[in-house]
Amino acid sequence: MHYKGTVRVDKRTKNLVKRLSPNEIAIIDHSELDDVAARALLAGRVKVVVNAARSLSDKYPNPGPLTLVKAGVVLLDNVGEQVMDAVREGQTVEIINEEIYCEGLPVASGKLLTLREIEQKMEQVRSNMQEVISDFVVNTLDYARTEIGLINGEYKIPPVTTAFQGRHALIVVRGQNYKEDLNAIKSYIDDVRPVLVGVDGGADALWEFGYKPDIIVGDMDSVSDNVLQDGSELVVHAYQNGKAPGLERVKSLGLSARVFAAPGTSEDIAMLLAYEYGAELIVAVGTHSNVQDFLEKGRKGMASTFLVRLKVGTKLVDAKGVSKLYRNRVKARYLAQIVLAALLPVAVIVMITPSTRQLFRLLYLQFKLLFAT
Repeated sequence: MHYKGTVRVDKRTKNLVKRLSPNEIAIIDHSELDDVAARALLAGRVKVVVNAARSLSDKYPNPGPLTLVKAGVVLLDNVGEQVMDAVREGQTVEIINEEIYCEGLPVASGKLLTLREIEQKMEQVRSNMQEVISDFVVNTLDYARTEIGLINGEYKIPPVTTAFQGRHALIVVRGQNYKEDLNAIKSYIDDVRPVLVGVDGGADALWEFGYKPDIIVGDMDSVSDNVLQDGSELVVHAYQNGKAPGLERVKSLGLSARVFAAPGTSEDIAMLLAYEYGAELIVAVGTHSNVQDFLEKGRKGMASTFLVRLKVGTKLVDAKGVSKLYRNRVKARYLAQIVLAALLPVAVIVMITPSTRQLFRLLYLQFKLLFAT
């Protein structure tokens, strides 16, 4: 393998993809590469991904590496953290086989992951999932004992001006297949006009689809400045002790925000906000709701999510994966039957109209003269 190109360097993949241009080289430090990050890299039309960390997990079959390599992206794995300092943003580097050269000098080397190697590794760790799930459930129950205050009123929910009472609330997280799912429910959004809640990068997702979030909830580390400054109400998710690093960024932009100090994830507190302020229905897109989702986020349990979903109950409709319902294409014979059914009345009208009968007779004579031998 021999490739030469401009590099983008960032330890946070979600920040790097915002600066990525087609056919560039992405240098990341992303252990156990998840599918959401892989798809974001693909959306930037990356050509080569160099990972300072190990892309494949030893605990569960993380699909990120498979997603990249199946799409034709070259994945140079586990090159070491030194590459993050050895190469600067915007430099041109050359990759020859498994060696990285910058300004003619070798700076790092790694392992080129092939499709076969990735599939073999995923199959190998898949056999460990029973033990992983057991540990995950135990951790979830342990954390639930300490995080029960999330749903019993221990943590004060901040006042908001966004009106939820009696309305639907759409909570968008930039999780797996969020774009496809948003596209699938676009008619619902346009018809019902729910309260639009963007959770961190989910606010950008709404913006990309032409919608302005009514309220943005999260630690504000993955929302673009443009979206933050677009006039949405802001709720910063803080640690249980009240410390809110995201508030500094909000203030630096000259904006104000409410602070919600609570355990759990930002999507959890977004659901609680909608529920406590009287949303009639809560529709969730891209949220994390299963073991693999949480393993990809590096979490050992999902206590807060379990508790919140237990409280919200039947008000919650999880739209994650809804786009898969529409993936099957219409079979050709069904399409032919539909077209035929539509053309039949047209044909009948044509045949019973004198003027069109004369037209077809003239066309028939023209073809006969044209092809006469």
